[in-house]
Amino acid sequence: MSLLSWARRAPSARPYVWDAVLAAFVYLGTLLIPYAGRHGPPLPPPPSPPTTPPSAAAIVIGLLICGALLFRRRDPWAVLAVCVSGLVVYFALGGQRSMLDAGPVIAMYTVASRTPRRTAWLTALIVALTLSGARFVFSGESPLAPELLAQVAWIGMATAIGDALRSRRAYVSAIEERARKAEDTREEEARRRVMEERLRIARELHDVLAHHIALINVQAQVAAHVLDSRPDEARQALGHVRNAGKEALNELRTTVGLLRQPGSHEDVPAEPSPGLERLPELIASFTAAGLDVQCLAEGAPRPLPAPVDLAAFRIVQEALTNVSKHATDASVKMRLGWEPARVVVQVTDDGPGADGSRSDGSGPDGSGPGGSGCGGSGSGGGRNGSGHGLIGMRERALSVGGTFSAGPDRRGGWSVHAVLPVPEEVLP
Repeated sequence: MSLLSWARRAPSARPYVWDAVLAAFVYLGTLLIPYAGRHGPPLPPPPSPPTTPPSAAAIVIGLLICGALLFRRRDPWAVLAVCVSGLVVYFALGGQRSMLDAGPVIAMYTVASRTPRRTAWLTALIVALTLSGARFVFSGESPLAPELLAQVAWIGMATAIGDALRSRRAYVSAIEERARKAEDTREEEARRRVMEERLRIARELHDVLAHHIALINVQAQVAAHVLDSRPDEARQALGHVRNAGKEALNELRTTVGLLRQPGSHEDVPAEPSPGLERLPELIASFTAAGLDVQCLAEGAPRPLPAPVDLAAFRIVQEALTNVSKHATDASVKMRLGWEPARVVVQVTDDGPGADGSRSDGSGPDGSGPGGSGCGGSGSGGGRNGSGHGLIGMRERALSVGGTFSAGPDRRGGWSVHAVLPVPEEVLP
């Protein structure tokens, strides 16, 4: 540690020890400086009266002022009042310029370092006028005498140094507080991103696996039902099971590969799944499983942003998966509406569900805060919104700024309705 660093840190490490040293130095100077002029070679007569040994007033008042300096950090205002009052009394008793002038200067520096700027300078003005006025009244010196001007200058300099120290402390404190808040914000942002990534992975794995597992389940039931009576249909159903399992493994392998891909977050594609260009393939897989799906497209299809394209595809996929799980014999009507600034996805079936419950009270018309219905992976055959499928569909719609609702249709059956906005920059 350098000498300069030690000099900066030592007073703050043991403040009261250094205050005692400072007070002792001022008091010893008050007692010993008057003797300095009595030794050494003869000097020309000074313009002012010759120095004399300290008087009893200087000894007592000096002890009072220097003793008060020991408490300048605890109560700076009281110490300043004691120092100023003691020096005024010293002037009234005929005291001349001495080391006692340092008492109010040190006290004023302490006050300025701990109070607002306006208060500090107003106090400094009062102290300077009080001390210079007392010296002028009791000593009879001219208002422009060097002693009076020096008194004012020392008070002003002490106030300026104290105010600068206070400003620096406030600046350092603000920087430290800003750094602490920034650190807290970074930690909170990191936790938020981890949670978002966990939800994204969970949603993606659910959407990848639920569709194919539902098809495997349906085809396995068909194969088991016709295995003895219609072996050809059983073999066909098992072929669908094999194809669905293969597709599930391929999509799962792609998803895991993207999650394990090195590089920054910007280098990794946000979503590994396909878009609406694979909608015919998706419908064909459900049709092969025995589900009656009718698709109606309204408007002119156009390219969509990848997040919107994926959200639309996954919502259709999950809605059809729910129908295949909970209403196998139902017929499905799917409407894909290409509107000027949005894409509307609606999947309606005529299976059971009119008496199902909804968790948030919103209907298929899109009103309310968002609907829920059959759980995409919930247990049992009811559509009660307890699974993760409806949660995932709602999250996908909301993630692109859209709306989502699901519930019993007014004409019977169940309806899923999503409105996905298309940003203006990608509009044709």
